[in-house]
Amino acid sequence: MEKITIIIADDHKLIRETWSYILNSDERFQVVGECSNGEEAVEMAKKFRPRILLMDINMAPLNGIEATQMVRKFAPATKVIGVSMHSQPAYVKKMLKIGASGYVTKNSPKDEMINAIVEVDKGNRFICNEVKNILSEQMFEEDAEATGINALSNREIDVIKLIKEGMSSKEIAKALNISLKTVEVHRHNILKKLNLKNSAALVNYINTSGLAL
Repeated sequence: MEKITIIIADDHKLIRETWSYILNSDERFQVVGECSNGEEAVEMAKKFRPRILLMDINMAPLNGIEATQMVRKFAPATKVIGVSMHSQPAYVKKMLKIGASGYVTKNSPKDEMINAIVEVDKGNRFICNEVKNILSEQMFEEDAEATGINALSNREIDVIKLIKEGMSSKEIAKALNISLKTVEVHRHNILKKLNLKNSAALVNYINTSGLAL
């Protein structure tokens, strides 16, 4: 079986040596090079054309993000896995956007890194569990924070726009081509979502909140 060739780019010598030892101890892998900065990573990728490049994103003077862009240009067959102490989704999105195929944090266990290499080599994308958990938490928080105007549906916003113009429920029903009962349901839901007691409070809310509708 042909081994998966790997280059390790990290500015910490101990990390490079540790991962080289771990990966070379597995018959599926062969570390063909190590380097400590982005420029060397690009040059080694061009020279050795590895199947996988483990790219620390926090290197200087050329960081891993900039180096990844160059590797994708000069050695497009090499798949890059971003490696970082940062678990913020913004870093992950940036790396994937510029062409990386995976992202693992330095908190990731050995088995997860190995799984990342195998999956990315197959052509799949890989994001470590630590980042996935943060993304899931953010989604739940965003759902929980959907209050006020952000909690309204597009149709409810349409109704508010017409209320702001001074239309009655009957006029709104005609303008939106919906039943009067449907308009009343929308008005009820709007009051509930905005935590308002009645239509007068809704009109006051619209006029004083400065909504850009």
